[in-house]
Order: sequence, then structure tokens, then C-alpha cells
Amino acid sequence: MKNSILGIVVLSMTLVGCTEKPAPTVKSVAGDAGAGKIIAERDCKACHGLNGKGVAPAIPNLAAQRERYLLTSLKEYKEGKRPHAALKDMAANMSEADMRNVAAYFATLPPIANAAATDVKHSSPYEQGKVLAAACAKCHGEDGNSKTPGTPSLAGQQPHYLAAAIQEYHQGDRAKGAMTSSLRDTDKLELESLALYFAAQTPIQRAAPTRGDATAGEPASAMCGGCHGSHGVSTDAATPSLAGQDAQYLVKSIKAYRTTRKNWGMQRYVAGLSDQDIDNITAFYVAQQPKAADTVPTSTKELAEKCNRCHDADANSTMSVPKMRGQDKDYLVMALRSYRDGKRQSSTMHNMSTIYSNAIIDSIASLYSSEPAR
Repeated sequence: MKNSILGIVVLSMTLVGCTEKPAPTVKSVAGDAGAGKIIAERDCKACHGLNGKGVAPAIPNLAAQRERYLLTSLKEYKEGKRPHAALKDMAANMSEADMRNVAAYFATLPPIANAAATDVKHSSPYEQGKVLAAACAKCHGEDGNSKTPGTPSLAGQQPHYLAAAIQEYHQGDRAKGAMTSSLRDTDKLELESLALYFAAQTPIQRAAPTRGDATAGEPASAMCGGCHGSHGVSTDAATPSLAGQDAQYLVKSIKAYRTTRKNWGMQRYVAGLSDQDIDNITAFYVAQQPKAADTVPTSTKELAEKCNRCHDADANSTMSVPKMRGQDKDYLVMALRSYRDGKRQSSTMHNMSTIYSNAIIDSIASLYSSEPAR
């Protein structure tokens, strides 16, 4: 599960990177829009249209984009800092004057009217997850704290792990009839939202189990702590916290690695444990103080306000940052993921977005794409 493709989410860290210096800026553009139109008709029109509108999903609109940003982008393609093969080849054949001129042309075009632009309220993935969580309340508790022996608590659980675990039930990798059918029609982004909701809930302290010796379990858990964190509180979004978990569930889960559950490291370790060792380790973790894996995320609009500190800056700003309102959603998703995953070279953007899950990125992209371009 550590290789889960889901992005890490700790929204309390959203300001990381804001204090860094922005990417190098272009001090002067001063291109010739008329000359740029000729280049655009020859090289750019097939994808971006002569009017600056992307001709297909995931192709950005260039009309009315900041001239300084367009020039910076072309230079980044020319220098190989952005990975798009066709654009790298095209920019490689452009002179400095060509790039300035084509940037000037698209910047002077009127913004693309967005027929779908509305001023609707955008909920956060956390709020969307809360709605989905109603389907889990009967077994796992309304706030994710299970009161049924043998049923795990979800409150405070690491979000990547939880989303991946649900998918394993759906795929039959874990044998549990109720879970196999539960939320089967839920897509991956919705599962992420559900996981965010439970990650932010406060887990409760449990009473000591009737079996096992917590004192004996502490040294026996030394190997577990390398992945599951000190005293069972994981700091890895893809690795579950064990602190304060239901005792029957923990015993059953640990023993399952002897038979059905697949994880090379866990299978190897559990093979050397006796039933008494498992009871002791379980007693130790049940007695530990659990913690929520995340804070309650802000709404998408509040999150976007942090982006606006740079992206809604005055058009005469010296920062080479793009306008985002009215931009193609698929392109915004692709760009944000590229920064998060280090495929685009911007330390500030990478630090800002490395904490975003795909659900968060989709939510931000939906908000900006629904707003009128200007």
C-alpha cells in the first residue's frame, strides 16, 4: 500500500513553500502581436486555436493569459524543464523574438467566454466525504469510532491506507462480504474524499482488552514501529495507525497475513509470531492513545484563496504566474499533478502541491474552471 498512487493530504501544511522565492521572472516581454499571429497560425493553431481556446480537453486556453507567463513557459519548454515532447521541439526552433511575439499575440486576445461559468458553492472533498460516510455509520460509527467488537474504527485512520483498503475489498483481495459490495460504485476520487473525512475525525481511547499483556507486547512491537509509527501512530498516509484500534479486529488482521492477506513484509514477520505474541502486541496497541491523521480541511474556496495570492496578483506583477479562472479543468488537473509529482520544475509549486491528493486537485481545478475568465 505504500506505493499507493494517491496523493498525500495534510491540509494544515498548505502554506509550505509560500515563503520561497518565486520562479525566475522575465523582466521584459515587449513582443509584436502582429508578428506573433503569423507564428500562432503556423505552429499553435492546431491545438490552441487562433482565438486561443484549447481545441480539446487538457489543452490550455492561451487567450488573455499573462504575456510574461506565456514567455516563461515557452522558455521552459525550450530548456527542457517541461516534458511535453511536441512543445519542446516547437520551442527549440523558436528564436527569442519568436517567443516574445507569440506570447504578445495570445496575451492581447479577449478571454474565452465560459458558458459553464457559475458562481456556485463548491464543497470541499471533506464535505463530500461526510455525505458518503453515512453508508459506513451502521458498522463503523457515525464518527468512525466503532462500537462493535471485531469491526475496525476508521476515525483518525491514515487516508491513503483507508482508500486502498476499501479497493482491496472490492477487488476480492480481502474477504469480507459486506465490504465487497459496500461503496462498490464509488470512484477513486470519492473514496479519497471519504478517507479524508475519517482521517480528520477524533479517535477515542479504548479499554484494555481481556486477552494479552500490553507490557510484554511493547518490546514485541519493535519491528512494527518501523512502519506503523511510535506507539502505533503512523506518520505515513499509506500505512495504518494501530493505536486504539479494536482488539478483535487487530488479532484477526494480523493472523490473516498467515493465510489470505498479501504483504511480503507482514507475511514474513507474522510467520515468526505465536498466538500469544499476537495477543500481547494487540494489547499494547489497543492501550495506546490514538490521534487523528489530519486536521479538518478547509473548503475549496478557502484553499483557492491561498492560490490567489499569486495567481490573482495584479496583471503588471513581475511574477511569471498564470491566470487560472476559466481555464480548462483537465489541463489544470494535469498541471497540478505534474507539479506535485515533480514532472514540472518549480520548487514553490511542488512544495505547495505535494500535499494534495487527487481529490483535492480535482476540487481546485473544478472551482477555477467554473469561474469566468478575465
